[in-house]
Amino acid sequence: MMKVSILITTLNEEARLRRCLEALQEFDDIIVIDSGSHDKTVEIAAQCGAWVADFKWNGTYPKKRQYCLENLNIKHDYVFFVDADEIVTPALSEEIKNLDFRAAGYFVRGQYVWNGCVLKHGMGNNKLALFNRHKIEFPVIDDLDIEGMGEIEGHYQPVLKAVYAHEKIEQLNSALIHDAYDGWEERHQRYARWEAAMIKRGAYPKDPNAVRQILKQIFRRMPLRGVMAFCHCYFFKAGFLEGRDGFDFARSRMRYYHMVSCFMKHASTANIV
Repeated sequence: MMKVSILITTLNEEARLRRCLEALQEFDDIIVIDSGSHDKTVEIAAQCGAWVADFKWNGTYPKKRQYCLENLNIKHDYVFFVDADEIVTPALSEEIKNLDFRAAGYFVRGQYVWNGCVLKHGMGNNKLALFNRHKIEFPVIDDLDIEGMGEIEGHYQPVLKAVYAHEKIEQLNSALIHDAYDGWEERHQRYARWEAAMIKRGAYPKDPNAVRQILKQIFRRMPLRGVMAFCHCYFFKAGFLEGRDGFDFARSRMRYYHMVSCFMKHASTANIV
């Protein structure tokens, strides 16, 4: 059994949680942190051998993930945040099993599932999801009055604590499968509203990877970001090799950044009025 604690934050995830948990049998500490689900999420978690912790947000920081790090009885020093719509592949489990754990944290690549198909090409995600809970934390940012995220930390990376700023963060190669299709439109409208306000406010924390930070800053200032996101996903990342699914996924990236731009424009107009 791997000496890594799995943390899964949930709210009404009965449709996806069992698949997620069944892929984690090689981990000996699995905690589902539930925010008062009204479906069978808690029952499924217990059936699969996970420990269930209740969470009720009080509207301030720490938000849900940092609360877990500060308050739960976590067995191991290294934690791996996995979402209920993500599947840890056998290859990723094997790679984690063979780690020397010299780094403070590890970026994990996400491979999207779109309309039932695992996309091997096109844009993926890459997040600092596996790390030493004593050395890395989720930063406090100025977003409590911004709609879109609520109890959960937004789309930014956790950071090294100041006392461990000299330590390394490394990259894993194997994929974490992410089923992004179901509920895409509703979720991404909320995310876009939040991101638009974050950009206007300049509230994003620095990415722990300096190159990624520079690229993000450039992209947030670009005109026609939706078109650029489509071209990056479909052409530069070879999404065209996925056929219709690759095109639809690239188009979804374009729609998302168009929503972000629309929310930013709307906010600017409202401020003028």
